[in-house]
Amino acid sequence: MSQARYRILVTDTLADSGLELFRSQTDVDLDYRPGLAGAELHREVATADAIVTRSGTAVTDELLSHAKQLRVVGRAGVGLDNVDVDASTRRGILVINAPTANILSATEHTMAMMLALCRNVPGADASVRRGEWKRSKFMGVELSGKTLGIIGLGRIGGTLCGKALGLFRRVLACDPYIPEERFRSLGAVRTSLEPLLGESDVVSIHCNLTDETRFLICERTLALMRPRAILINTARGPVVDEEALVRALESGRLHGAGLDCFWDEPPLANRDRLLAHPRVIATGHYAWYSSASGRELQRRAAENMVAMLEGRIPQDCLNP
Repeated sequence: MSQARYRILVTDTLADSGLELFRSQTDVDLDYRPGLAGAELHREVATADAIVTRSGTAVTDELLSHAKQLRVVGRAGVGLDNVDVDASTRRGILVINAPTANILSATEHTMAMMLALCRNVPGADASVRRGEWKRSKFMGVELSGKTLGIIGLGRIGGTLCGKALGLFRRVLACDPYIPEERFRSLGAVRTSLEPLLGESDVVSIHCNLTDETRFLICERTLALMRPRAILINTARGPVVDEEALVRALESGRLHGAGLDCFWDEPPLANRDRLLAHPRVIATGHYAWYSSASGRELQRRAAENMVAMLEGRIPQDCLNP
């Protein structure tokens, strides 16, 4: 009896570690087509057993309507903003991602933003490059003795908690969906949002974007934060009301903000006040991405994909 073969369509650039895993499978036909779009994408997905993407391809209900034999969607990443999971589920298509591969990278990027804001690194760097030597202008603050507040104690928030206990005096955390035991095991003090904002010198956001968390940080909640506190967002842009954040920065209420994500990505022109603010550090939604995490993330996604196609249970299935 001939062995069943599976056609895997890859529509985004993928690391060699992921591609080689596909190529090593005797039952896989790899069609590597980064940038595939439009009518050609519709035509090619019609005969694919699986599609793998990062963020370049929107796996919508309309795209899935062209997929006559698709069994699985593989997201070589963590977020699923570009994958319609409900539409996939209705059509009996499994959705797989790789949620643990980027934990350390995102945690370290968060800490880098904290330290850079505390010590005014971007502004001081630009000053020296202009030929200036104005040390008093860039007086920093220390994290020792301060309180960190973590919103969302999932994988990344929990890892940050462990790393931060060596820097901060204490760590507060709020997450209504996490059991008490996890707070105790991580050494975090469990609290609700309002006390966390009022007592934290640095607030770091690590929650998912839901109807409940959209604009969680808004005019009202920003007013609850400690004067001269720092806000870090490496989760999802719409958790923060950017217009309210600008006002809090311009009034001097906040010391600064570190933002790796935005309402619109890339940020639109009407974000000039935010991006031009001297106490804002902005990066392009790559907190999750390092050379190590990128390779691991894509390898993990490929492993999950092959496991599912061969009838094994994948580790990271969103809609089993």
